[in-house]
Amino acid sequence: MMWALASLLLAGISQAAIPNAMLRGMPSIPKTPVPERSLTSSNGIGLPNITTIYYFDQLIDHNNPGLGTFQQRYWMNWEFYEPGGPIILMTPGEGDADGHQAYITNRTINGLIAQQQKGSAILIEHRFFGFSNPYDNLTSQSLEFLTIQQAIDDLVYFATTADLPMPGGDAVKPGQAPWILTGGSYAGALTSWTMVNKPGIFWAGYASSAVVETITDFYQYFTSIGTYMPQNCSSDVEAVIAHLDGMYAANDNAGIQTLKEAFGLGNIVHVSDFATALQYNLWDWQSIHPYDGPGDMFFKFCDALEVKDGVVAGPEGWGLENAIYSWGNFWNTTYYNYTCAGYDPEACFGSYDATQSYFTDVTVNNANRSWFWMICNQMGFFQVGPPEGQPAVVSRILQPVFVERQCVNMFPQTFTSPPSPATAETNTIYTGWNVDIPRLFFANGLRDPWRGTTLSADGLRKPNSTGMPIYVGDGFHASDMITESGIDDPSIAIVQEAALMYMKEWLAEWKPSTLVTID
Repeated sequence: MMWALASLLLAGISQAAIPNAMLRGMPSIPKTPVPERSLTSSNGIGLPNITTIYYFDQLIDHNNPGLGTFQQRYWMNWEFYEPGGPIILMTPGEGDADGHQAYITNRTINGLIAQQQKGSAILIEHRFFGFSNPYDNLTSQSLEFLTIQQAIDDLVYFATTADLPMPGGDAVKPGQAPWILTGGSYAGALTSWTMVNKPGIFWAGYASSAVVETITDFYQYFTSIGTYMPQNCSSDVEAVIAHLDGMYAANDNAGIQTLKEAFGLGNIVHVSDFATALQYNLWDWQSIHPYDGPGDMFFKFCDALEVKDGVVAGPEGWGLENAIYSWGNFWNTTYYNYTCAGYDPEACFGSYDATQSYFTDVTVNNANRSWFWMICNQMGFFQVGPPEGQPAVVSRILQPVFVERQCVNMFPQTFTSPPSPATAETNTIYTGWNVDIPRLFFANGLRDPWRGTTLSADGLRKPNSTGMPIYVGDGFHASDMITESGIDDPSIAIVQEAALMYMKEWLAEWKPSTLVTID
C-alpha cells in the first residue's frame, strides 16, 4: 500500500473502510457529527437544512479564464445572521467536504464566531477533493490545476463574485461586508497563505494548527508524539524500533522475518513497508480529541503494551521481549482487522508494485491521490524516521526518498525520478513561519504532532502580538476548532475565548469600502 500519508483522522471513519488505506498522517481537521435539528433564522424564518448543497461556477484556471468553469460545492448556514454581520468562509481542505457541515454550526469555532457577531457561515469544498472537480478524473493532466495558488484564487474569486443564497446575499461581498477566513491544518495554512497572497479581501482570519512552513523531511511529526505519549509506551516502542533498525543495519534478514511474523505480517516483502506498518499505531495519536476516553485506539495500543497481569509498567516499560510479544499480539488480535480487514499484508502495505489500484485509480473523490499530488509537488510533509542520536519511535529505514519514490509510482507521466518538493519556493512565496499579517489569529495545540510546522514550533519563538495573536492550548490537532474541546479542556477554552474576543474587536474596526480589485 503506499506510504501512509497521514490519516483522514476524521472521527468516525475506520481505517478498515479505506482499503489500501492510507490517508493516515494527513493533516486533516477532525470531523464532528452533523447535528440533526431544524434551523430558523434570527427572525424566526425556517432555513434550509445545513446539508443542502449549493454550487458555484468556479474558474478552472485563474490564469486563463477562457478555459471555463466547474461546479464547486458549498454549504451555508445563516441562522445567526443579521444585516451587517460577517461572512465566515472555510474549506475543510484535503478531503470530501460531505460530513463537515457541523463547521457551519456553533458546535465549532466558525459557528461560535457567527453566533457572537450575527454572521453567516459557509463551508466550501477544495478543488479536486470530494466532487468539486474540473474534470471527471484525477490524471496528472487534470491535476495540473491543483496548486496552492489556484486554491487561494478559488477562495478569493468566490468571495468577490458569489451571490449567496440568503436574504441580501447579493450585497455582502468584501467591501460591503466583512469576510473572515478560517481553517484548520492545511486549510489553516491556506488561511495564512491567502491573507499573505491576496491582502485586503478577508478582514480577519482564524488559523488552527496551521501547517504554514512546508518541510520535506518532517521527522518532527513523530518526535512530538514520542514526547507526549505515555513514557512507558514510548520506551517500549523505541526498543522495538531500535531492534528492527539494528537488524537492518546488520543485514539480519532472518531476524527481520521473525519480527514480521510476530506481528502477523510475515508476507510483507520489503522491510520498509513493514516499518511503515509499525507507524500506524503512532499515527493514531493525531486522531485523539480532548474529550476522548481510554477507549481511543491509541490508548488501547499503549495499554496492550504496558498493562501486564493488571500491573502497569514503569517509565522504562517492560523491555524488548515483552514489547515484541505484546505489540505483535495487539496486531494479531485487534489492529490488523481495524486497519486491513479483507486484505493480506502485502496488498495492504506493499508500496513497490506500481500497477496496484492504489497508484492507478484516477477516479474523482480520491483524496489520497489529490493530496499526494500536492505533497509531491509543493509541500513535502514526509513523516519519516529521525536523524541518528535522537529517540526514534519510528524506523530510520524510512526517509523522504521512500515517499518520493511513490510519487513516481502514482504520477509516472509527471515524474521519471523521485521528485524534491518545492518546499523552499512555497515558503518564500507564502512566507511560511515569517508571516506577519494583521487580524490573523493562530491557535495551536501543545500535543499536536504537526506543531513543528506551525508558528508554535519548538525553538521558533515567534512573537505574539495583538495584531497577530498566537495562542497554544494543551490540545491535539485542530482541537480548538471543536466547541466541545473547550468544554473538556480549560486551556482550549482560553484559546477559543481569546479568538472570540479578538474577532469582536477587529470587526468593530471594519468599515465599508470600495471592493478591492484583484489582479
